[in-house]
Amino acid sequence: MTNQWKASTTKLCKAPLYDALTHYAGSDQRSFHVPGHKNGMIYTDVLKPIIGNDLFSSILQLDVTEISGTDDLHHPEGVIQEAQQLAAQCFGAEESHFLVGGSTVGNLALILTVCSHPGDIIIVQRNVHKSILHGLMMAGAKAVFLTSELDQASGLAVIPNLESIEVALKQYPTAKAVLLSSPNYYGMGKDLSGIAEACHRYQIPLLVDEAHGAHYSQHHRFPISALAAGADGVVQSTHKMLAAMTMSAMLHVQGDLIARSLLKQRLTMVQSSSPSYPLMASLDLSRYLLDCYGEQIFTTGLEARDHFMDKLVENKRFDYLSFSDERYTQDPFKVVIYDLEGYLSGEVLQERLEHYGCVPEMSDDRYVVLVFSLGSTLEDSLRLLDALHQIAQEPLTVSVEDHQVNNVEQDKNQATIERTRSSEGTEDDHLSKKKSSVTLFHSNADSADQKINDHTEQHRDQATNQGKSINLDKDQSNEQNKYNISEPILFTMTPIDEENVEVVSLEQAEGRICAEMVIPYPPGIPILYAGEIIHSSVYDRLLTLRSHHHKIQGTADSTLNTLRVYK
Repeated sequence: MTNQWKASTTKLCKAPLYDALTHYAGSDQRSFHVPGHKNGMIYTDVLKPIIGNDLFSSILQLDVTEISGTDDLHHPEGVIQEAQQLAAQCFGAEESHFLVGGSTVGNLALILTVCSHPGDIIIVQRNVHKSILHGLMMAGAKAVFLTSELDQASGLAVIPNLESIEVALKQYPTAKAVLLSSPNYYGMGKDLSGIAEACHRYQIPLLVDEAHGAHYSQHHRFPISALAAGADGVVQSTHKMLAAMTMSAMLHVQGDLIARSLLKQRLTMVQSSSPSYPLMASLDLSRYLLDCYGEQIFTTGLEARDHFMDKLVENKRFDYLSFSDERYTQDPFKVVIYDLEGYLSGEVLQERLEHYGCVPEMSDDRYVVLVFSLGSTLEDSLRLLDALHQIAQEPLTVSVEDHQVNNVEQDKNQATIERTRSSEGTEDDHLSKKKSSVTLFHSNADSADQKINDHTEQHRDQATNQGKSINLDKDQSNEQNKYNISEPILFTMTPIDEENVEVVSLEQAEGRICAEMVIPYPPGIPILYAGEIIHSSVYDRLLTLRSHHHKIQGTADSTLNTLRVYK
């Protein structure tokens, strides 16, 4: 990659933390402090003759601790403070915090800040990262889960719609925050401006896990960032789509709806007291590139992506997902491909790509997600195109059915294959092909039945530590069910008491309180958390999933013939 970028003449190009570390590395000072590798000397002087290439010394020269001139992440007053202030200006925040434990610690800190008392209610998107669930447990919070919209063309989950969020805010006016995750792994998201405005009408913050969108709003082809849309607390994995090292992330804050001093205290709790200086320096440099060179740094990566997309259409075997629904945004750096013929599942296609030296980000039963970035090159795209060409020439000996379906009728196998096809033909034809996958995850509001059986009422208190509902009147209950809004589910650090759990047949599970997670995959959205009541609408979906032999995660019995419930 040849650098032909021109530095900004309007911004001061500086990386204060990185500069301080390189100054220290270039000095003749002797270390009488931790870390024990002593500026990498153990690798240079002792191990290099044994292991050969010295791969660590240049990085370890920057791997210092809190000494004079390097500042302190947990009480920044010098170069770290300046680096974080520059980051806030760059990303449009009022305050930015460097994270050395990935977006995970940012999510934990935000939840622990807004849910400061056990039992606080927070409205949460149902399909979220596990770190958010861990944060709910640590806070002892009650989560009101909202089901995400599904893109009709692909069957992929995006985020809850504005209408369902407004209903949840109305039903739970004491909620402390709304927490969403956008964009998803496939690069799909939404402009969050309307949701931010709705939250602010209730004087609560909008929190966003924007792990995959650190580059948003940094180029005219990228979607609007959560901060620009008005979110109050945003976590970004700077290492995913920008230039920072793995585990490096940032937490951005704006507005007066988040207690800043409490947030800093929570960050001190969940972050190491010995943060990695190379990681923090990489955050400083990643921001520096944006400030100094602006949109230029994305040019090569976007050109590589565009070339791949242009040439892929010439390959009659593979295609990419295109999202025509104007309600959703799409990250151009996330390219989702699939086998038009349906012979290769996403998992098998990933395996074949890796065989030819191209390693995708992830795959599911239908799709493979390819990630381009500011570091991608035309050579990468050419290698990828050649790999797909080679795969297209291989004998068609592996099918979707062979890979993931056993002992299922042929017509069901064919339905599975059809769900992998692209948006060919008319829109009606396409929607018909996708119907079998999409309708599995939509509850039928007309079939909603809010009656809880006597057995559940009698034993509800035994499940208090895992979940407890708030009594609602009939109209409220019907409205909640219409928008797939859960009752508040209590999360705690207390393990499930196995003596209060029993295994029942699915036919006996209606109206009981679930004691395990039920996650249909795809799309990977939990339709039940431990502590949720199995209402008739959800029960009907469970029956449908079982009859379709759908892959289920999280349950002890993946066939869904039985469920774990509270006694």
